[in-house]
Amino acid sequence: MLFDTHAHLNADQFKDDLEEVINRAKKEGVNNIAVVGFDRPTIKKAIELAEKYDFIFACVGWHPVDAIDMTEKDLHWLEELASHPKVVALGEMGLDYYWDKSPKEIQKEVFRKQIRLAKKVKLPIVIHNREATADIVEILKEEGAWEVGGIMHCFSDSIEIARECIEMNFYISIAGPVTFKNAKMLKEVAEAIPLERLLIETDCPYLAPHPYRGKRNEPAYVKLVAEQIAGIKGLSVEDVAKATTENAKKLFGII
Repeated sequence: MLFDTHAHLNADQFKDDLEEVINRAKKEGVNNIAVVGFDRPTIKKAIELAEKYDFIFACVGWHPVDAIDMTEKDLHWLEELASHPKVVALGEMGLDYYWDKSPKEIQKEVFRKQIRLAKKVKLPIVIHNREATADIVEILKEEGAWEVGGIMHCFSDSIEIARECIEMNFYISIAGPVTFKNAKMLKEVAEAIPLERLLIETDCPYLAPHPYRGKRNEPAYVKLVAEQIAGIKGLSVEDVAKATTENAKKLFGII
């Protein structure tokens, strides 16, 4: 009973063996997958997958790296998609100061517009953060993002930042890096954060957990994330799977 809350099955890396990937996930107990679209092609594919498979849901938004490409027409499109029965969140959205394709001010503007849209359509948001923590926290507070809450996707910050995000009505989503030997801070976060505020994800095809590090990631491997968190918290894998699935369904409004 696992829920991979952030997967990119809409990526080209899965175009040749998607059915096999999905079947492996089901065999490992992955009962739900949220496929995340972040630009025009991947959003379209996320919707297609959600319509084809009853256990797949879609998140739709504009990635900060591609913020410079987003038009007002795209924003209206996102608003239309928000009413789709299989769309459960807006995102991924946020700030990315590692890549320099989109200027910071444009990223911030697109981020704010999507938060405001989420509040309008009453959907939670999925946050992408790369080297931009202070600005992200500031914008979330200024825009009143607590009203819809959401997910701090692939969390990699400190316990203090995690707690600040939880106070703003966000869940902390942990991915494959928690299984890495040198992931001391992330393991501390996994231990400290209450189970009722945790989610698990793969971010596949990226960030494969140990022992698949450096290889293509896939939803079946979310079980390795659950196992690692269970070990850190002294719980059973079943307890972690059950709680994180219930958290995801509550956030996404899935009955």
